[in-house]
Amino acid sequence: MPFVALGWLADVLLAPGGADPGGLVGIVWLVVAGLGLRGLLSGVALGITHFADVRLQADLRLRMVQRLGRVPLGWFSANSSGLVRKAAQNDVGDLHHLVAHHSVEMTAAVVLPLGGLGYLFWLDWRLGLLAVGTLPFYAAAYAWMMRGYQEKMEQMNSGFARISAAVVEFVSGIAVVKAFGRARRAHEAYRRAADEFAVFYGDWVRPMLSVEAVSTMALSAPVVGVISLGGGIWFVSQGWVTPAEAMTEVLIAMVVPTTVLALGFGAQSRRTAAAAALRIHDLLHTPVLPVAAEPRVPDGHAAEFDAVRFSYDGTTDVLRDVSLRLEPGTVTALVGPSGSGKSTLATLLPRFHDVTGGAVRIGGVDVRDIAPERLYRTVGFVLQDVALVHGSVADNIRLGRPGAGDDDVTAAARAARIHDRITELPRGYDSVVGEDAAFSGGEAQRVAIARALLADTPLLVLDEATAFADPESEAAIQDALSELASGRTLLVIAHRLHSIAGADRIVVLDGGAVAESGRHADLLEADGLYARMWRAHEATATEPTGGAA
Repeated sequence: MPFVALGWLADVLLAPGGADPGGLVGIVWLVVAGLGLRGLLSGVALGITHFADVRLQADLRLRMVQRLGRVPLGWFSANSSGLVRKAAQNDVGDLHHLVAHHSVEMTAAVVLPLGGLGYLFWLDWRLGLLAVGTLPFYAAAYAWMMRGYQEKMEQMNSGFARISAAVVEFVSGIAVVKAFGRARRAHEAYRRAADEFAVFYGDWVRPMLSVEAVSTMALSAPVVGVISLGGGIWFVSQGWVTPAEAMTEVLIAMVVPTTVLALGFGAQSRRTAAAAALRIHDLLHTPVLPVAAEPRVPDGHAAEFDAVRFSYDGTTDVLRDVSLRLEPGTVTALVGPSGSGKSTLATLLPRFHDVTGGAVRIGGVDVRDIAPERLYRTVGFVLQDVALVHGSVADNIRLGRPGAGDDDVTAAARAARIHDRITELPRGYDSVVGEDAAFSGGEAQRVAIARALLADTPLLVLDEATAFADPESEAAIQDALSELASGRTLLVIAHRLHSIAGADRIVVLDGGAVAESGRHADLLEADGLYARMWRAHEATATEPTGGAA
């Protein structure tokens, strides 16, 4: 409307009899009304799309939480927290422009020039062609530059991945390579990856630079303005159009390049959003843990592994025909060489994964037939990698039982031998993890143990619960665990064999199968795998810490 009105305004001003004041005022108000209506409609449209974006982001994040709350817990071991964080924050955020801006901006970028071009073609077809006269040159150059774009982008992403891998590898091992004076050579992998990428990128971009420079000129305001003015003057001299119509063509022609640029930016935003949407889609379609249609309630707290087989990939068995029973109130320890399947077997009890053969039962009921919320009120676990959330120390312990009082939290911390350390913090139990509360690995492990104790589950899985503890802390934790064994069923994994020598039963795994089972003394007398591991453990424990060079 403003372009058309400006054309009318020129006609009125150039009229032979002089300008009509009333007509001028009417046209000015028409321009103002058009701009005002455009602003109003754009504001309403952007309001609608932004509210839609907020609702979509909230809905997606809620669906992610609901989905991740139903996936097997083992999924979190196989997938990093960075993947979830990227999907929930970055990828959802990458949809913002597509939802909140793209439709409105693309509509404005397309409708305005198309309406103007339509008006020009209605005035005179030559004016319409003149307004888009430089576009074919840009389109041809752009098509040439986009040849093999997808393949080149894949190569570029692969190059970035190699550089990132080299950087991570160097940084993670920098202490070692510097200690051995290999820092210069350690840079080679990064330098080689960077050089290969530089050669590839230069070979790809260099030929396009001159073409892009020329094609960009076709959309520059000076070039478009000169061509439009020159053509308009010629058309007026030939009597094909009026000066006002020529001026209108110049104004509309200057808008066309902004449309092309907006479409280019919009296409990039669409590609970014499409990639983000695909990752979100994959996360939202992560297989969930099957839940029984009619859940059953366990009868007691005895746990049983019955001819259990398990495979991560569906082809290679990590566990083979494992059978054992955990009696209530007893401590069962799993030992064996690295890769024997100890941790895998332990995580089957809280149903991190489902068995591929046999069954895992609690109270005579298959864990697959127990409702998840009841299962996790029955089985607690403390794993090697401790996760403390950003919150007070008390809240971290209270995760095991949100409604627990302060006295219960303190009692759990005392039992886990972490109370004294907490009271040394600036604000005690109110100290915030990551701010004024910093724990060592062993201390964090004891906070996690306090959390599990407060949850008061009748079954407890401890996977390397003393892995990060110093000898003094380990002894304190073992004392606490000994007190907890009464009335509970404990499944313990430990590489430090002396820490489980007093267990009611020691199960030795080797190659995914049970090699031996019995008490410490009986297994030593049998002189099998456990006895060999014990002798190696004792020899390591008695080795001198220093010696002559």
